[in-house]
Amino acid sequence: MPEQSVLLVLGNSTGGIGTHVAALAAACTAAGWQVTVCGPAPADQLFGFSGTGATFAGLPIGLAMLSNRSRRRTLRELAGHHAVVHAHGLQAGVVVGLVCRNQSHLVVTWHNAPLSRGLRRWVHVRLERMAARRAEITIGASDDLVVRARRAGAGDARFLPVAPPAVAAPSADRLALRRALSLGDRPLVLAVGRLHRQKRFDVLVSAAAAWRQRVPVPAVLIAGEGPEREVLQGMASALGVDVRLLGQRHDVADLMSVADVVVLPSAWEARPLAAQEALAAGRALVATPVGGVPSLVGSAAVLVPVGDAEALASAVAHLLDDPEARRRLEREALAQAAVWPDATAVAARLMAVYAELRDRS
Repeated sequence: MPEQSVLLVLGNSTGGIGTHVAALAAACTAAGWQVTVCGPAPADQLFGFSGTGATFAGLPIGLAMLSNRSRRRTLRELAGHHAVVHAHGLQAGVVVGLVCRNQSHLVVTWHNAPLSRGLRRWVHVRLERMAARRAEITIGASDDLVVRARRAGAGDARFLPVAPPAVAAPSADRLALRRALSLGDRPLVLAVGRLHRQKRFDVLVSAAAAWRQRVPVPAVLIAGEGPEREVLQGMASALGVDVRLLGQRHDVADLMSVADVVVLPSAWEARPLAAQEALAAGRALVATPVGGVPSLVGSAAVLVPVGDAEALASAVAHLLDDPEARRRLEREALAQAAVWPDATAVAARLMAVYAELRDRS
């Protein structure tokens, strides 16, 4: 097998993980590494892995494939042709660790913490233990994930941030976009993310009820799709608030350009893409102090407790009422974004990890 070769493995992804793997694949191939990306077939179309210079191998990575002999053999053969395998996510790490044992050096990146309860949480913790004990090096996308990995038995756990993709410049005229969104002279409170309980957009909907007496009433837009759509729509209707669910959008940069305040009320995040996009665009951000958010945003965001709609409503109202405070936060946002490592720097650190493992052989 070529010494500079890496197999990047991921399961189902519709956002940050796939974006990160695509950027990593592009940087590695540009640096002369032979790269194969292995994941569900639709992911190639969604993230463009083949366009990075990497080879793409379509395989539905997940625990279910452990009972499929043909798929296990395919994954084992792929791993055998690469010096290093880098699995992204616990399921991918466990699958590779079980199927490709001792074939190649294994790196596993943890991207998420357990948020569910009962059986689901128990399963997640079990997967953490299995992944931690099979990886030679475990990467945590936030400091708390590194702590979890060490507690789960990881012999070598390190923090390495997931870098944001290059921020696209707004392409739409601001006034035209405001007209298209029927905003009039209303301030815009924007949230971006998957409609999932982790994001706690229900707290934003509740906070919107506190703004009904404001003149003009802020417009609340949420860009994203997911299983909580009906719940959020029903909640907004019951409260009589104007919260618009925009669905999946490909013009987030444009939406950020017209937002007065961006809100991220999540129950947990590692290094959320929405927060990175907001700060890089110089937007005022109100978020929760969970996971890797505090170290990501520094002093460039207002942090409120998880699940506290009153605190969220108050923080947003203060920024809308105090333009100077908002402008100060916008300046701090740009300064904070400027110190983050970009995708090239993160990829260089990961390639150093790959080389370290390769040289152990």
